[in-house]
Formats: sequence, C-alpha cells, structure tokens
Amino acid sequence: MESRLADFLKSGRDWERKPTTVPGVFVLKMPPFRSSPTRLAVELNPVDEAGRPTRKRGLLLRSSEELADYKKLMGDDRVVSLLKSIGELGPKPVKKEERAPDIIEI
Repeated sequence: MESRLADFLKSGRDWERKPTTVPGVFVLKMPPFRSSPTRLAVELNPVDEAGRPTRKRGLLLRSSEELADYKKLMGDDRVVSLLKSIGELGPKPVKKEERAPDIIEI
C-alpha cells in the first residue's frame, strides 16, 4: 500500500481523487500551498448506489489526530441533538423520481 501511495504522490495530478476498497473513502493528492509541500489526504465522502461520491468535496483528513478529533465531535450526543433539531426545522427532502431511460427498442 505504501508504495502505491508514494507513486500516487509522485505521479498523480493535483486534486486527483483515487477510490479505495472502502466505499466512501478516497485518497486525494493536495497541491503545494505556501510553505506546505504536496501531500496526500483522506477524503470521506458518502457514495451513491453506483459508487460515485454524493458531494463535490467531502471531509478532508490529513492525519490520524484529525480523525480522532472528528470522532470525538461526532460522538458527542449534543451534536446529534443539534442535527435532529436542524432537520426538523429545515425543508423535508424531496425524492427525485427516476425516469426510465429513453431507449429505442429495435
């Protein structure tokens, strides 16, 4: 795994996203910024039934310490309560009606 990540760091395009074997977990090549060198990050982005990310950009994690910090926040019952309250106030999601593909039968 480490050699594949090193190859991706060297030869990948800036902002290129590579899927992993875990659905919703991607490796992202981040370009250099100011004094920071080019580096890799993990992007968490839920996927749809076809395996495509559901958001344009997911949650970026650059270290295991960041992951631990987010886990602590997400495990807090007050965050869950806040999200439930926000969900009750907001508009209800409308399910998109899937149309049958326009196929010409021969």
